[in-house]
Amino acid sequence: MERIFSGIQPTGDLHLGNYLGALRNWVRLQSEYDCLYCVVDLHAITLWQDPKELSANTREVTAGLIAAGLDPKANIIFNQSAVAGHAQLAWIFNCVARLGWLNRMTQFKDKAGKNRENASVGLYAYPNLMAADILLYKATHVPVGEDQKQHIELARDIAQKFNNDYGVEFFPAPEPLILGAATRVMSLRDGTKKMSKSDPSPQSRINMTDGTDDIALKIRRAKTDPHPLPDKLEDLDARPEAANLVGIYAALSDMTAEHVLHRFAGAQFSHFKEALTELAVQVLAPIGAEMARLTQDPAYLDGVLAQGAARAQAIAAPILDEVFDIVGMLRPTRRD
Repeated sequence: MERIFSGIQPTGDLHLGNYLGALRNWVRLQSEYDCLYCVVDLHAITLWQDPKELSANTREVTAGLIAAGLDPKANIIFNQSAVAGHAQLAWIFNCVARLGWLNRMTQFKDKAGKNRENASVGLYAYPNLMAADILLYKATHVPVGEDQKQHIELARDIAQKFNNDYGVEFFPAPEPLILGAATRVMSLRDGTKKMSKSDPSPQSRINMTDGTDDIALKIRRAKTDPHPLPDKLEDLDARPEAANLVGIYAALSDMTAEHVLHRFAGAQFSHFKEALTELAVQVLAPIGAEMARLTQDPAYLDGVLAQGAARAQAIAAPILDEVFDIVGMLRPTRRD
């Protein structure tokens, strides 16, 4: 069976964009692939994190994965720092990857902004850690959004250069998997910006922990325009907020956007928002309730992560041992 690796940062406040863009697709993949899903706490600390919040957020994200439908027995769910091989392989890849490759990574420029000189080395080099995350398990596929494709291309480049440098055919070239509608869910307040927890307005996003009343209020207040819904998809091109809500409805209902427009063509947004609210509550409210239940049982969540880490370590250890042998690194041998 082909192997999938994907990760999610423990930054708290999982929202509709996380669910539709990643978690829902992960659930659908779990019966088709050997899957490892990682809470990437090493990536999180490339920007400073409050230690107590990092621990709490790691558990909350784990609860979100399970509440969304991931089976911790069928999948390997773990936190990144619990498997030391991620950091070990990342250092080797720091010595394989070229500065020019990292200089081309657009996400560093976006995150560092104008304070590039004050950014952490970790933030600059984290694409090498991402490559290590994937290749430590010889994953063949990585479900990602469009904005992450560049990182998978870098992982492929690193795998190829490692193989060429050492004259081996060891690491596979992982393939990106871009799945499903509404992989880019936009802000409810600005249809040109991606839905994000960093947006100062809580009305811009629907959190997976939101209750029925919160979901209804946020959809009712979502920015729209005065025109009714069109009957053709191209007529949404200049209407980003309308296109966003149609895309959300399509993803939640497993319809195409064209089908949604066929159903609601000519409708005013007051009517469409009522239908979207009913659908969103139907899908998200049970997930939020289950997340709330799971987060009240931190011992269970810690157990899931510990068991997942042990299973991940069992896969990673022999692969990392081979890497050390290829590179020429000696390790202590055990004497009975």
